[in-house]
Amino acid sequence: MNKHALLAMLAACAMLPAAAADMNKVLRVAMNAAETGFDPAKVSDLYSSAINENIYDSLVSYDYLARPAKLVANTSSALPTVSVDGRVYTFKLKPGIYFADDAAFKGKKRELTAADYAYSIKRHLDPTVRSPWSFLVDGRFIGTDELVKAAGKGALNYDTPVDGIKVLDKYTLQLTLTSTNFNFLSILAMPAFGAVAREVIEANRDNTNAHPVGTGPYLLKEWKPGSKIVLEANPGYRKVVFDSRPGNDPVDKAVVQALQGKTLPRVGRVEVAIIEEEQPLWLSFLNRQLDISGIPQAALQDALVIDPKNPLKVRLADKYARQGIQLQRQQMQEITFHFFNMQDPVVGGDSKEKIALRRAIAMAFPVSETIASIRRGQAVPMNYIVPAGVAGHNPAFRGAPKYDPAAANVLLDRFGYRIGADGYRTRPDGKPLAIELACGTSALDKQWNEYWQQAFDKLKIRLSFKQGKWNELSKANHQGKLQMWGMAWGADYPDGENFMQLLYSKNAGDSNAADFKNADYDRLFEASLKLPDGPERNKLYDAMNKIAVVQQPWIYGDIRVRSTLAQPYVKGLKLHPLLNTSWRYLDLQK
Repeated sequence: MNKHALLAMLAACAMLPAAAADMNKVLRVAMNAAETGFDPAKVSDLYSSAINENIYDSLVSYDYLARPAKLVANTSSALPTVSVDGRVYTFKLKPGIYFADDAAFKGKKRELTAADYAYSIKRHLDPTVRSPWSFLVDGRFIGTDELVKAAGKGALNYDTPVDGIKVLDKYTLQLTLTSTNFNFLSILAMPAFGAVAREVIEANRDNTNAHPVGTGPYLLKEWKPGSKIVLEANPGYRKVVFDSRPGNDPVDKAVVQALQGKTLPRVGRVEVAIIEEEQPLWLSFLNRQLDISGIPQAALQDALVIDPKNPLKVRLADKYARQGIQLQRQQMQEITFHFFNMQDPVVGGDSKEKIALRRAIAMAFPVSETIASIRRGQAVPMNYIVPAGVAGHNPAFRGAPKYDPAAANVLLDRFGYRIGADGYRTRPDGKPLAIELACGTSALDKQWNEYWQQAFDKLKIRLSFKQGKWNELSKANHQGKLQMWGMAWGADYPDGENFMQLLYSKNAGDSNAADFKNADYDRLFEASLKLPDGPERNKLYDAMNKIAVVQQPWIYGDIRVRSTLAQPYVKGLKLHPLLNTSWRYLDLQK
């Protein structure tokens, strides 16, 4: 072979794409609660969002390895240009990105354009869509308030031009905010703002939750609601090659060693099982029927060697370490709490006696004991609405009341909740006092219920449990039918706004699960939106937290430390504080 032929051959080889996803590689994972659907404008639960993150593409995303979390371009060619006043965001999309094939496209390849993002953002404002994420965009863009007002209770007119959401050309999107917001970009990284195609939505108007079509690395292959979800690698996914420079973190080095220079995704098929009970979940992992799994509460002492003097200091038990099983841990950017329905005639309202009732219940629940017993020490108490690791957190604030059942009973006596002849308290007006707590049906839920029953017994208050599946209870809560329920809220984006909005009155019935309405809190929250992260905004956050302490719409829970196990053959895993999944980065080398 002559020199010129050899050079030509080498050049041709250099242009070949890296190997695509291997359809023979099947990643098996599990979720402990059922999904609710796959329309990004209609679902807000973690489980559905985890799937959507892999089907749809947001304009920006997060660097997989960088800590703290770092925003990077995704379908945009670079991070947007932002005006000096923090109001105008201009995005340039990468050309040549295509939606997965669908009948709505009538046999033609459908390219992703700026108009798709404009449409997708507007859907969150459409009154007929009833997006649980509308609070993130409501009133944010110039001209959209008028557009929503014109729609009334009907559908939004998507073709009406608005100055706040402009398509400058096929690949250029310009968003103009009504006020300064330097934190807005992280909102657009959420799965909820992945691009959908208008043709697909309109062709499947009656059931958009069951027909997801995006430009992401995977597409929905099979769905048995509440049982099984199967994703397959999108054959039309654009070429994405992993390229990162690790620091000294050995996990980073292992990820780079496994993925550097390789095309993503690596795994051709992801099978997601819904396993609500802890024991079957744990056995599935031990039997290698799952490749990655969290450690169920009941298995923590089996899987980990926990330092009794410092429960957060752990290592993997020798019998699992010898098998090559991998352990990764991180304190989650989340809060857990039980809320009261603030519009309920028994536990809601802002009168002194209602506040006293909620405060007494909070004082009677032993959070430290449940952390030690149920969590096996793998959590820390919650004391502030914004958790550690999120902009706006105040580690010095103490929002949870002291555990003191005796003082709680004195408080109830003082405000007229008297103990009747049957040994249970009545309301100040003499009517029976009974409270219903919504809960799941798993063995773990039963452990929590025992602590709740003990707490209410100490207060001489009747308690009953309303059992149901997570998605069923979520629907009932949106309808205002739950009196009390427990929830967790993780960071959708790493800013305190994401958590402080949980008690904003305009979000009542959606993210404001407690249906809490307080004019002072609203005024402070709206003022905080105009400020960047810093001391001035932090003062407003402290004031809002004080209102929450006084009104007690929540009983503060804990913040969990996540332990994740992976089989020895799983490569590329690194837990991320904001990405729901790492599936596109994983490889299986059995």
